[in-house]
Amino acid sequence: MVVGHFLEETSYPFPALKLWKAMCDMHNLMPKVMPEFIASVVVLEGSGGVGTVKKTKFTEAVKDFKYTKERVDVIDHDKFVYKYTIIEGGLCGQIVKWYSFDMKLESVGDGCVAKMKVEYDSLGDSLLTDDQIAQIKAGNQGMAKAVQAYLQANPALYA
Repeated sequence: MVVGHFLEETSYPFPALKLWKAMCDMHNLMPKVMPEFIASVVVLEGSGGVGTVKKTKFTEAVKDFKYTKERVDVIDHDKFVYKYTIIEGGLCGQIVKWYSFDMKLESVGDGCVAKMKVEYDSLGDSLLTDDQIAQIKAGNQGMAKAVQAYLQANPALYA
């Protein structure tokens, strides 16, 4: 097994605080934002803070897996830092042992940038391929675009 990582940045046209509030409410937001892909998000343990475990169930439109189970590792409301680890489901057992998303929001003008570091422990003896990383990034970008569109269509949310 080999531990690796990659980086990704996404720009948003609204303040970091608005996106932060949305990120902290993703268990409620994602089924509304992407109902064609996300059937439900259920909190299994905890109350939303560090240590909380959530299970996301996907619809039949997601062919590669049925669910993910994630654990919240870090929430820093002052620095807009949110980290969680996928501990079961998703790509776990397929190409990685685990993978985590470490996100930090930074204000830029009237908008913000979400900087994300994705870390993983591969099941094989090599890092993920460029194609595998591109697939993960494409999924993240799809979610980012859906969240952005939803927040723009509902400007009073998370104000």
